[in-house]
Amino acid sequence: MSSHTSEVPTSGDVPRCYGWTDVYAPTGTEAAAFDRWAMDNHGVACGVLMENAGRSAALVLGRLYHDDPVIVLAGTGNNGGDGLVLARSLAIQGRDVRVLTTGGRSVEDPLLHGWPISVEPSPDDEALLSTVLDSAGVIVDALLGTGIRGAPRDPQSRVISSINCACGPVVSLDIPSGVDADTGAVTGEAVRADATIAFGAPKLGTLLFPGRERSGRLIAVEIGFPPIHSRAIGVRLITPNWAEAYRPRRALVTHKKAEGRLLILAGAPGLAGAAVLAARGALRAGAGYVSVASHADNREILQSSVPEALFVDVSDPNALAIAVSECDALAGGPGMGVDDGAAERLNEILQVEGLRGVVLDADALTLLGAGKLPAFNAAAEMDRRLLTPHPGEMARLGAAPAEIRADPVLACRDGADRWESCVLLKGQPSFISSGKAAAVWVSTGGSSDLARAGVGDVLTGVAGAFLARGSDAMTAGAMALHFTGRAAALSGRHETLLPSDIADHLAAAFGDPLSQISDLGLPFVTLDLDPPH
Repeated sequence: MSSHTSEVPTSGDVPRCYGWTDVYAPTGTEAAAFDRWAMDNHGVACGVLMENAGRSAALVLGRLYHDDPVIVLAGTGNNGGDGLVLARSLAIQGRDVRVLTTGGRSVEDPLLHGWPISVEPSPDDEALLSTVLDSAGVIVDALLGTGIRGAPRDPQSRVISSINCACGPVVSLDIPSGVDADTGAVTGEAVRADATIAFGAPKLGTLLFPGRERSGRLIAVEIGFPPIHSRAIGVRLITPNWAEAYRPRRALVTHKKAEGRLLILAGAPGLAGAAVLAARGALRAGAGYVSVASHADNREILQSSVPEALFVDVSDPNALAIAVSECDALAGGPGMGVDDGAAERLNEILQVEGLRGVVLDADALTLLGAGKLPAFNAAAEMDRRLLTPHPGEMARLGAAPAEIRADPVLACRDGADRWESCVLLKGQPSFISSGKAAAVWVSTGGSSDLARAGVGDVLTGVAGAFLARGSDAMTAGAMALHFTGRAAALSGRHETLLPSDIADHLAAAFGDPLSQISDLGLPFVTLDLDPPH
């Protein structure tokens, strides 16, 4: 299902994160294979795709930079062809356009359709090239595209260096030249783009650092491909339209226990804050009934900070048993502690029949990785078990740190298979997977502002609320990522962001889903992400 929403204004300086319901992020390898499949099985002509790509990019560039003169740097491959179509389209519109070819591309390319456009080889002299580029209002990078592996060689390497030293803004076509489309790696010279216009779908390498940083504002445009399915592309994006379509909604006639009963096991002595943040996140995410099982020392703080939640003393076995029997889902781990008592309590809860959902974070993940939670293997159904590790916790769960850094998608998939659960690997970006047989989802929100202790506690509460309200683990985790990231952006706090700000702005995140529409006003734009920060 691909739904396109109507245009509404953006809200202040809140980052845009616009997208159709189904948006995928292929690697360069997957994109090339999909291109061939589309041509062989659906008769999609390469020339049609190139024409659509160049013309769409010209329209986007026109919205971004209205009247400035443009210099297009065109390489020898299809990426250069996209650049030539863009140049021709801009020239037809009356824009001042100049093309510099590299790698021996002909200055009399048939893609120009006979239009009298200034086309010449890129100067070999670096000083002269820099002077030429500084005369441009906008520089278009159409040098290398998605097929590059390893560091660019001369003359492309030299040209890329000159682009990065130029004064004007840079727009890359499909991917910044020099960025690996599979991994986002930069092994040599790579363009630093102010904006990247992706064709068909954003490439995975533009979502992974350092490629994400080099991509700037990331805009994807539809150019005539057949529908993309997860069997062809392994990663898809969590878009606002998807989250709005699948988040739980209350019935017109309902009651508190029908809207999800969540038990939060959190807060060792002196760590009540983690329990408070998780409970506030759960309540703001719509859970109808939230109980917090914590140490007796935390009672006063919890009841004064979150009076809407029921306090349960973990040292009272009868009270804890009643709370467990009445919950739909469990969120365990924030500030819980890793002693034998914590492990014993969590194991007892996980063995209770009828538990329909479980999310484990923080200390619970440490216990799980240490082999101290044998009851987890039988707790809830596989598709309703969610683990939310950051990279350090992922390593405690058995993943190699080098693998996590080099291939977080594979690490997330492997972790899901290893623990027969859905795994949400937190980071920039975050990934969520239910195993090798399914697509991995990647977050489109979030920023370095979220790198603060306590943010994960709010996320755990939000995910637990969605589980309690009936979502499966994959959906609950993906929605928790989206709405907490959205709440952080709406707070406007940036690097001063506190976890409590996220909880406070969840209501705005749920009530303002369409404020993330692209301001470009072009119906073929399928995704529009502001530069990372």
